[in-house]
Amino acid sequence: MIEMTPRQRVWMAINHQEPDRVPLDIGGGNSTTIVVEGYDRLKRHLGVGGPTREMNKVFRLARLDERVMQYLGSDCRPVTPKPPARWTPPPAPPGCFVDIWGITWRQVPYGDDCYYWELAGHPLAEATIADLDRYPWPDTDDPGYTAGLADDTCALFENTGYALMADPLFKSLWEVGYMMRGLEQFLVDLVADPDFVTALMEKLLAINIKMTARFLDAVGPYIQVIRAGDDLATQQGSLMSPRTFRTLLKPFYKRYFDFVKSKTDARLFFHSCGNVVDVLDDLIEVGVDIINPVQVSAMGDTAALKSRFGDRVVFWGAIDSQHVLPNGTPAEVEAEVRRRIRDLAPGGGFVVASVHNIQPDVPPENILAMARATRMYGEYPIRA
Repeated sequence: MIEMTPRQRVWMAINHQEPDRVPLDIGGGNSTTIVVEGYDRLKRHLGVGGPTREMNKVFRLARLDERVMQYLGSDCRPVTPKPPARWTPPPAPPGCFVDIWGITWRQVPYGDDCYYWELAGHPLAEATIADLDRYPWPDTDDPGYTAGLADDTCALFENTGYALMADPLFKSLWEVGYMMRGLEQFLVDLVADPDFVTALMEKLLAINIKMTARFLDAVGPYIQVIRAGDDLATQQGSLMSPRTFRTLLKPFYKRYFDFVKSKTDARLFFHSCGNVVDVLDDLIEVGVDIINPVQVSAMGDTAALKSRFGDRVVFWGAIDSQHVLPNGTPAEVEAEVRRRIRDLAPGGGFVVASVHNIQPDVPPENILAMARATRMYGEYPIRA
């Protein structure tokens, strides 16, 4: 088969067709890139200089240098909003910052040379429904979000052959809600105060639609994938019962996804960590085309997932970043990639990526092994 461009390769795969080989995504979005310290180690290993740019402050995600992405053979490139122009971060306690939603984050050391941001303050912790109308919500008309974005994305589309993955929001509905309310309180609200949950979801949905509309007006014609995401589960199962999800959250996802699909032909990528099997049929029903990260330590046998869902949803991820990538040898990483390709790639519908972002404890050699094995075992027809 004649070698395809990355865009052609990804488009065929996410439309359940077999391209020339299985696509690879390292660095294409906010759940498939590398944490800054891990990326700096990879750059040193490859002899790549220059400053590291952040794609996401809270999760400290690197925006990969084009030289690194080409070396890895990544088929995807990110398209993300620009910083707001009319918003100034409010004062915060030492070692903290406050984001555009009013959520406070605290810097927490991790190891000798790394840190993360953890939730430290929930602005709606004691709010009532009436308080929601008085809250200082993000400015959906801020011109900074899309300043120059249309020209930048058009240039990427016209001058490269990469698949473009857009990420207008990072978090969509559920996670913004519990980060503003507090997870424990919001879980209680699902049972004890569903009217508050509904009122908050209405506010968040309206904001998301306005921000996404502005974003897609700029980039909609050029993108192949649009990302949405909320962590709906833990490793043991859903954070709420399927019934609660269907009653309180599913209708809002449907309205948001319907809007997105009215603005672009891009395929809808939904990120949720944990075991989402109990609600995956529901997500597919409301418009999810692609599920990520396919957390294999939680969701079980990937061959069974392919058999049950593979004709209706694309799997994007599945390379174990909890055990194999940080702790395995390069040979074990290659075996992991080979197994997931064997299970998930036949018939198309699979993009290789790590299960969530690659952390600082992953050796550079293992990142390279993941990329190498995708090329080695990913050619169609699959013989892995």
